[in-house]
Amino acid sequence: MSILVNEGTKVCVQGITGRDGSFHAQQMKEYGTTVIGGTRPGKGGEIHEGFPVFDTVAEAKSAGANTSVIYVPVAGAVDAMYESIEAEMDLIVCITEGIPANDMVRVVDSLRGRPSKLVGPNCPGVITPGVAKVGIIPGSIATPGPVGVVSRSGTLTYEVVHALTSLGIGQSTCVGIGGDQVPGMNFIDTLTLFREDSATELVVIIGEIGGADEQIAADYVANELGKPAVAFVAGQTAPPGKRMGHAGAIISGGEGTAAEKIAAFQQAGIPVGKTPAEVAELAKAKLSG
Repeated sequence: MSILVNEGTKVCVQGITGRDGSFHAQQMKEYGTTVIGGTRPGKGGEIHEGFPVFDTVAEAKSAGANTSVIYVPVAGAVDAMYESIEAEMDLIVCITEGIPANDMVRVVDSLRGRPSKLVGPNCPGVITPGVAKVGIIPGSIATPGPVGVVSRSGTLTYEVVHALTSLGIGQSTCVGIGGDQVPGMNFIDTLTLFREDSATELVVIIGEIGGADEQIAADYVANELGKPAVAFVAGQTAPPGKRMGHAGAIISGGEGTAAEKIAAFQQAGIPVGKTPAEVAELAKAKLSG
């Protein structure tokens, strides 16, 4: 089993005629993901590098798509999310970065009571190794196995997945939820899916400074997950008072520091690695012990 993406995932690439959409549509197809085609308003009926182009997401859904991935530039990305929500796509992955938090508050509110799940924005996407990927996570670094990965950081997702694979530890599904202040799916949403997934035996949580999501996740692992977990917190060497990286990596009033998050994980019985390689070693020890 897996979460979010599987053999039945059929993708519509919003912005398929752009540079990024075109490149990653091909990458996803080569990995084995079923890519139905993509959208570019006004170009419906055309073929772009072997992929059918639709005017709307609804048309792509009628052609079989159940998942959308958004590579639309920031000026149109919010409307692209709304379009996929209205089309009731099962999964929406928004790669686009730079979307204002106020806009995302309204997008997230529009998801209430709808069947769609939204990953992102400003995220690398989702991969179920050996089966399907939606987004930009390199397929070459992942391998099938029992470890679920959920991460606020894009690059660190790659580093931890590569470290796990290098130790012979495969992954069930890897989910990059993004580091923005107002995401679609959060840690708890993703951990809940991993809790129900029989193929996931252990979860790796990759957090970063800013906010309190890691503390909330630590409490969930201690009281609800029912599976072991290990963690990594980015930003342990961040200068005090400095804004770092993602929009969500903002420390305010002394809250949201790496030390706070590490303490919360440790109090919940979750070991925290100092490096991606150490995270992989901790995961190996948990699985074998």
